[in-house]
Amino acid sequence: MPPRRAPRQQQQKQRQSEPPKAPGLVRDPEVTYKVMEYVLDGPNGKRTLSRLARVCKSLVEPGLGLLWKELDNLVPLISLFPNHLFKRAKRPGLGLAETPAQEDWSKVLQYGERVRRLTYDESSKSVSPSIFPILEEHRPRTYILPNLTTLVWRVETAAGLDRINLFLNPELQNLTLEIGARLPQLGTVLADISRRTKLAALSVTSLVPLPDDLPQLLASQTELDKLSLLAPAASSPAVGRWAASLPRLRALQLDLTGRSPQVAAEFFKQIGVTASGSGISTPNSVASRDSGVFSGEDIDFTEIKKAMKKARRRGTVANERGPIIGAFTPLRILQLTGEVPTILAFLRNISSPLTQLELIIEDPFGERDWRALCILISQYFGNSLQSLKVSASGASRFNDLVRTTSRGEAVSRRLSLEGLSNLLHLTKLDIDLPESVIIQNSDVSQVGEACPNLEILRLCPTARFPIAGGPPSLTLDGLAPLTARCRGLETLAVVVNADEIVDPQMYLHPIVSSRTLLKLHLGHSWVRDPLVAAIALSHLAPHADTLRWFHEKNRPGFIETHALGWQRVAEMLPPLQDLRLTERWVAGRPELPEPRLMFDQAVDATPELCNRVVQAAPQMASSGTQAAPETAERAVVARPRAHSIAIDATPAFVSTEVDAVPPVVEEAVMASPTMVSQEIEAVAETAEESVDAVPEYSETMYIDESEAEAEADADAASQQQAKAQAHFIQQLYVPAIVGSAIALAWKTMVFGPNFVTARMQDVWSMTPFHASKTHANVAGPHEHEKVVEVSEEEPELAAVSEKAQAPSADAGVGTDIVPVCI
Repeated sequence: MPPRRAPRQQQQKQRQSEPPKAPGLVRDPEVTYKVMEYVLDGPNGKRTLSRLARVCKSLVEPGLGLLWKELDNLVPLISLFPNHLFKRAKRPGLGLAETPAQEDWSKVLQYGERVRRLTYDESSKSVSPSIFPILEEHRPRTYILPNLTTLVWRVETAAGLDRINLFLNPELQNLTLEIGARLPQLGTVLADISRRTKLAALSVTSLVPLPDDLPQLLASQTELDKLSLLAPAASSPAVGRWAASLPRLRALQLDLTGRSPQVAAEFFKQIGVTASGSGISTPNSVASRDSGVFSGEDIDFTEIKKAMKKARRRGTVANERGPIIGAFTPLRILQLTGEVPTILAFLRNISSPLTQLELIIEDPFGERDWRALCILISQYFGNSLQSLKVSASGASRFNDLVRTTSRGEAVSRRLSLEGLSNLLHLTKLDIDLPESVIIQNSDVSQVGEACPNLEILRLCPTARFPIAGGPPSLTLDGLAPLTARCRGLETLAVVVNADEIVDPQMYLHPIVSSRTLLKLHLGHSWVRDPLVAAIALSHLAPHADTLRWFHEKNRPGFIETHALGWQRVAEMLPPLQDLRLTERWVAGRPELPEPRLMFDQAVDATPELCNRVVQAAPQMASSGTQAAPETAERAVVARPRAHSIAIDATPAFVSTEVDAVPPVVEEAVMASPTMVSQEIEAVAETAEESVDAVPEYSETMYIDESEAEAEADADAASQQQAKAQAHFIQQLYVPAIVGSAIALAWKTMVFGPNFVTARMQDVWSMTPFHASKTHANVAGPHEHEKVVEVSEEEPELAAVSEKAQAPSADAGVGTDIVPVCI
């Protein structure tokens, strides 16, 4: 038993030590990211994604990356500061009450690295303007959002435009700038943007004209892939020349609202050379190289002029300038806004193979201009165009909204699509107009013939047909040519009239049944008999899984009867589709062959044998080949070529003089000595003291003669030694008054007569009383020092010999009294 349990225990310990395996969903990061993106795009996406990220640690990083990838404003980023810094903790957008410290920026910088897209709208007032100066002055690093790639900036004031400098980092690729007023520093800001960034997409929307030197300001932006200029005067020739010079421009969006066809044609005035119709082929032209020497002067141009007039009437030629060769070569996506004649004049100058074309036009428009536009699109871009979208401008939709709210009559016009042809690569056709909504069966048939590879078709799906105005012109059986020719059609959005009786001949052609049509959007379509409509749809789209229509009662153009009818159609359609597919499967099964009859029969299978002799002697042949090689001798001279070159190696000498005289500066210094006068009393003080020197005779003293002689010799030697140590200067006795007078005279001679006045006190020093007092004060301390040095054992001898000491050598120094010897 123990040997068996040991491996189990080891396995349990090993399982406990190993980290838990991640679920199958999060093992693949790409799958996890796609699932989270799908959750984010759904309703309440951010809230659901934040809850999902808290479920597992493996989902935290991808969840945070998606939640912070796009910010609609700055409030989430500012709320990462500590609560005590805000004016109101629950509303961080009101601003900061205190300046953030270095450690308060940690979360802001950490989550700021995840932000890829930022939108700022000044009109929303979600963030106080006082926050921006604090962020700019106290940010711990240059870029708060270092990985920001897309910036959308909507401002109305000059201060709001200047705040964009805080987020212009080198990683910025897409910039959308929307300006609502005239700002004088717009040119300076655009120059700063061009200097600090290398953009791939630039969009500028303004209600006022852009600076005239816009091409010069943005000259360094040579990496632009997408350019959008929605502002007055954005179609000037200078802008056209600059846009055409961009080598990587693939998408262009321009606003031609309120511009005439001539102004639209001037956009290409300074670009390239035209392919045809330039007018430079005549000798009188300035740009022509024809001298006119061999040109006939009697040529009649009447027929040529007539042909040109006929071409203009047909709508094929409306401008003398043709497509420009080499201009906008990499352009693939074009979006234009304006009237149909202006857009027509602009497209005539484009020779690029466009793949996507979006036109925002004014509705209503002229039928001739619309037909000319359809023909031009088919001729110029038929071999490359993949997506075509036509919608109404804001002004046209506003007019339609006014008619709807005022309960006015709906205006409907004919929308002809017969001008479309040869759009072989077109996969998406989307036309949504408020007034031109009447589409007939012939138009849909023409679309199916012109666009065989169509996958998505939307023809005015929001059109309204009130009861007073009559039903739509398009019927269900009118869709049969479309489904028969467009075998890849997946989405169809049209408004049809299902009240009409369907042509029974449609059910006789199985080719009209589409295997790819999955989504149907019928809008405000009419229906009278739901069963007939369901049967027709089951034949046209047997695999459709989505059927939608407008069922909101508060929607303009809502008719309850038709909404209820389409509800019944949606309920009956799935069973009919299953029945239709089952019948076709049964009808397509091959019939079983009849069983074969079997009989037994004997057959003689004895083989017949025969002998045959064949002579197989081979034929021999001799063949010789001469293989003597050809040799050749060739001499090669390998003597190198020598050249002698003389080089002047004499060094160059340069004489340079250096001024080595040091500079001399004269400077005066005040060196007057400071004089200090001090008075010292030099009069020696005298003291009298009586000493009893009579010995007492009561005591008997016995002195030996030898001892007396020795003491006498010692006293004589000590006196001679004291005399040798004392130095006396031989001087004459001079009274103190005379010495003071001499000193005063000497000072007067040196320092001038004014010194006498300053030294009036010296007169007092000339008196004998003052002189004797001063001498006593000076001599007293010296005598006291001599007394201290005497041995303590003989105090009486010290007192007697105090008066006998020689005068000090320092006596009289620093005084006006001349020292003398007595």
